Amino acid sequence: MADEELDLEGIPEEELGPFLEWRQKVGGANINPQTLLATDYLNHFNEIVMMLEMLPDCPECIEEAKEWRPKDYPQHFRDSGFKDKELAIEAYDYVPTKFRKPFEQAVDQMNRLVQMTISRFETAMTDGRSPEDERLFVSEATQLLQRLGELTSAIIHGSTKAMDQEEIDTLLSGH
Repeated sequence: MADEELDLEGIPEEELGPFLEWRQKVGGANINPQTLLATDYLNHFNEIVMMLEMLPDCPECIEEAKEWRPKDYPQHFRDSGFKDKELAIEAYDYVPTKFRKPFEQAVDQMNRLVQMTISRFETAMTDGRSPEDERLFVSEATQLLQRLGELTSAIIHGSTKAMDQEEIDTLLSGH
């Protein structure tokens, strides 16, 4: 993408020079040059979503789900086999605020939703409720996680839209 095609609106001047430099550095890597973010980070969430989806049919998987821990972007890449992981870690410091802020908000929302889903499912099990009682909740939570994952992917590819906490709460209310 040529610089003139790149949407530079909303990038503060103090971020612009380093951002444009890093755009060149990530050329050819599996890192989006418009945002300096890599979709590989979403693999961290894909694994837990699959595990959560299994909980109603495999409640004993709750122990494995409880072992899952949120990882920030740099930590995910430190622990990954991603070919360009060092580049992804370094580039993260230069992600423009207009992408970084909604990205981090979406990640925070996903982390909280995962923890809430695990906690609620575990409580339902200890309260003697059957996993069936939680099937609808788990289904809605994983659908919302997938939606947040799609939103995060869109941010990685240049969108600045975020889903606010009130919208998430509304989607999960009544359960």
